[in-house]
Amino acid sequence: MMEKIYLSDAGPKVSPAIYSFWKWEDNSETSAVAMEKIVNYCLELGINTFDHADIYGGYQCEESFGKLLAQKSFKREDIVLFTKAGINMPHNSRPDIKVKYIDTSAKQITKSVENSLRNLHTEYIDIFLLNRLDAISNLEETALALEKLKSSGKVKNIGVADCSVFQHQLLAAFLRIPIVTNHIELNLLNTTALDNGQVDYIKQRYMRPLAASPLASGRIENGTDELAVRVRMKLQEIAKKYSTNIESVAVAWLIKLGALPLIGTTSEPRIANIVSAFSIELNNQDWYEIYQSSKQDIF
Repeated sequence: MMEKIYLSDAGPKVSPAIYSFWKWEDNSETSAVAMEKIVNYCLELGINTFDHADIYGGYQCEESFGKLLAQKSFKREDIVLFTKAGINMPHNSRPDIKVKYIDTSAKQITKSVENSLRNLHTEYIDIFLLNRLDAISNLEETALALEKLKSSGKVKNIGVADCSVFQHQLLAAFLRIPIVTNHIELNLLNTTALDNGQVDYIKQRYMRPLAASPLASGRIENGTDELAVRVRMKLQEIAKKYSTNIESVAVAWLIKLGALPLIGTTSEPRIANIVSAFSIELNNQDWYEIYQSSKQDIF
């Protein structure tokens, strides 16, 4: 069973690996069955933290998960729920949305939280995140709305997703409550967050980076581009040394950095590989050797 850890100095306890529905497609009867299977599999492995957004699965994932929660096959207090709002996507269920755009206005996030609570069949959201930051909304009003949602008990903690260091700092300057997480894309085929200061700033704020796409959407295992092939060769070499597989080593690399993997795959073997990474303790030289394979030069 995975031991729960604090997300930040101000945040709640979560499972060290978090399951996200960001890759799920539009809902159908088959995906409802698939969701129940995946959620139960995660719970068996000790993953009790689930990441949603209003837009996931063609605006349907929250509702499907809520139906599962309403069946009471597991208790609400035994799981941790993330959800987020801000990105608006064109979809046949949303004819008013013509283009993909960001809206983190007070009105939009308040409405989205109410919808999420209803869809998820819950009275509170453990962590509500702004999915990007809207360059044109009134940040003072946004911050006030977030503080009201927290003081009402509807939202327990506030976070952000895909925010740059400056966006993170900007929102924090308006808030009187802590930001407890920033979801960033981070894997061996995309280490931008290590170069642009995102990881450093997250750590400076006493938070753990949440690494979205930890296996680069399967590219680490199957990619044919030059970078993927080069990194995979190095991972194969290191995996033999630790008697494990390349995906587990790739995630162990993230874990050593202090990151929490945000799992997006529906493949049970791939989920198992991510979980088994927690039993691998890479030594420092191996960590840097792997990192070097993803860069031309790190020094």
